Amino acid sequence: MKHLVRVFSPFHASGGLSRVLPVLLLSFVPVGVIAQVPPPLPVMPIPTARQLEWQQQELIMFVHFTVNTFTDREWGDGKEDPQIFNPTELDVRQWVDVAAEIGFKTIILTAKHHDGFCLWPSKYTDHSVKSSPWLKGKGDVVGFLADACRERGIKMGLYLSPWDRHESSYGDELRYNLYYLGQLRELLTQYGPVSEVWFDGAKGRDAKDMSYHFDKYWALVRQLQPGAVMFSDAGPDVRWIGNEKGIAGSTCWSMMDRSRVSIGMADTSYLNTGDPEGLDWVPGETDVSIRPGWFWHPNEEPKSLAELIEIYFNSVGRNSVLLLNLPPDRRGLIPEEDVARLREFRKTLDQIFAEDLAAGKVASASNTRGSASLYAPAMVLDGDSQTFWSTDDGLTQGWLEVDLGETRTFNVSRIEEPIALGQRCKQYRVDAHVGGKWQTLVSGTTIGYRRLDRFDTVSARYVRLVIEDSRACPTISGFSLYRKN
Repeated sequence: MKHLVRVFSPFHASGGLSRVLPVLLLSFVPVGVIAQVPPPLPVMPIPTARQLEWQQQELIMFVHFTVNTFTDREWGDGKEDPQIFNPTELDVRQWVDVAAEIGFKTIILTAKHHDGFCLWPSKYTDHSVKSSPWLKGKGDVVGFLADACRERGIKMGLYLSPWDRHESSYGDELRYNLYYLGQLRELLTQYGPVSEVWFDGAKGRDAKDMSYHFDKYWALVRQLQPGAVMFSDAGPDVRWIGNEKGIAGSTCWSMMDRSRVSIGMADTSYLNTGDPEGLDWVPGETDVSIRPGWFWHPNEEPKSLAELIEIYFNSVGRNSVLLLNLPPDRRGLIPEEDVARLREFRKTLDQIFAEDLAAGKVASASNTRGSASLYAPAMVLDGDSQTFWSTDDGLTQGWLEVDLGETRTFNVSRIEEPIALGQRCKQYRVDAHVGGKWQTLVSGTTIGYRRLDRFDTVSARYVRLVIEDSRACPTISGFSLYRKN
């Protein structure tokens, strides 16, 4: 038997490493192949291990819940009486059960919104659950959620608003930033692992002129929760997609220049598309609420199934992660109509992606890296995201052809790049052989972690993915075809 070694793994995630290492580890192949066919070099920048793990989640659940739920407001003014916070049936396990059923991998909770009311008994203020009648002041929403998430294997993230309309030290830059760091330390040390820490630069027109010390906030997160990704307009790990409509850019690079972005005053079009020349890997997170508002309001209804499916294709399907907000009502429960809509959403997605018509079929290509089986077209159809087809160096174009074995009918494609090697594709199209000639079904720009395209229903046996332009030699880890009814 020939000796076998691992040839390429673009990262190593053990031990809390935060940097991606281009070490030679991925799939077992004969030793002799290594010297003959080296793997493609990464195209910088590349993601860290924590960023790769984050991207693979696809769906994250946001939970906006505070005194605003009881006042029918979106932004509280900080003058609310804690006595109004009294959810009669609060059950965080219901939230977690919904997340697990629908496929959310993380729940991010608004531990403190702009009103300053804390959902945990902070030692730094009495404006919190400890001053409310809920559980006679002994409750801790953050703690209860952390326990429930651990029980179900769901990760927990936290949002701590820098803008605090209740805290008297707000406006005194040094005092308030120390206050904020104290609360952040509480959240990062008392509740176990935190997978994402969510920051924004929100300030109302009445906010006192003061700077937030984001560099200090980020340093504390790195110190206390090194595995967590951090979100803001400028990252450092994950960026805002530039709108709250659930729409990532049709061109969506995971790269940007963080130095060009000011939190709270960012160029939203830049955030939406990213930057092919960007020096930093900061993928986009697409945030949107299932209802018109971020908090529960009695006169609002959840989005339609069609709207949710459109959001999915325009977020997860455009190299982003979908952060979908599900606001609990005054009982402390996600409303029944929202849960029902989510179940329709999950069922529809499962139906669309139930059968990959290209899986395991025969594939050929315009060029294969070193003519080696390690990078053969078949690697794109094997269902393994860590194997891939690649061309020789120096090529920035190429095509991959799939023989479906018989004429099949489809209207959805899924394309994936092995992003641990960097994001490469600048222009692509999908063609089908129809009526004796090749017909373009859809064309696009970026691919990244995942690209989902919908097009007019077509019946064909032969399909081509054509990479028209790429930052370096093309690498494709997945190509799938589906039929959406």
